[in-house]
Amino acid sequence: MSVLEVAAPDVEVRMGPRTTAVLTIASVLGLLLFIWPLAIPVPAGWTHSTDAPMVFAALVPILVVLVLAQFSDGGMDTRTLALLGVLSAINAALRPTLGAGTAGIESVFFLLVLSGWAFGPGFGFVLGATSMAASAMFTAGIGPWLPFQMLAAGWVGLGAGLLPGRHRGRATVRDLLTLIAYAVLSAYAYGILMNLWFWPTLTGITTPGYTGAAGGLDYIPGDTWTGNLGRFWVFSLFTSTAGWDTGRAISTAGALAILGRPILDVMHRAARRARLN
Repeated sequence: MSVLEVAAPDVEVRMGPRTTAVLTIASVLGLLLFIWPLAIPVPAGWTHSTDAPMVFAALVPILVVLVLAQFSDGGMDTRTLALLGVLSAINAALRPTLGAGTAGIESVFFLLVLSGWAFGPGFGFVLGATSMAASAMFTAGIGPWLPFQMLAAGWVGLGAGLLPGRHRGRATVRDLLTLIAYAVLSAYAYGILMNLWFWPTLTGITTPGYTGAAGGLDYIPGDTWTGNLGRFWVFSLFTSTAGWDTGRAISTAGALAILGRPILDVMHRAARRARLN
């Protein structure tokens, strides 16, 4: 084996038509939950405390259906399910230990990106959602934001599973660089999505460094989607992208650069012993 290569876990949890259909429907509906305020005016006094319990109540059975679909498609078995539980527990334990978002550091995404790339998009989506749910139990982070965190993290794992290079049998330096680049992009995308979750409920927004009028970054019910979207981008830039999201991107990329290759090797050996392929 070349010094520039490491054994890659070519043991993905294969996606069949049922799994693909469930993931597509869940992702489309989930995205609509984030972006609908750009198209439909938000009622006065409305907050996500109203719909978050319903979103969570719908998301849990979707995850169950997704796991059952992967069983039905032949891409998951009891050993794969056990591995999913172990990785979710590890992520849940790492998050409060290494910051749980303090200064933007999010330890969840390091293992999530590797697992999604190693075991496939369906596995990555479920792992992202269950990791956030389990870590919320540890950090007392259960609130109206939780189902939206679960969806956003699920998409991070799903996207990692769709990256190229997973079927070559070995992870090259190029593959690891691709994972690092993806981790950086997904760190910012996750932050933007979570900003969009709460931004329409804020009023009188002013941010350090912003020289516009007071409240100039507000969501305006009934305004065009382009107008609201423009204010939202500026809001995200000043409050999240240049700070917290950059911390998340740097910490995840650094962890992948240092630990990505040995962790992939461990995943490969564990999966081979479990005969996941």
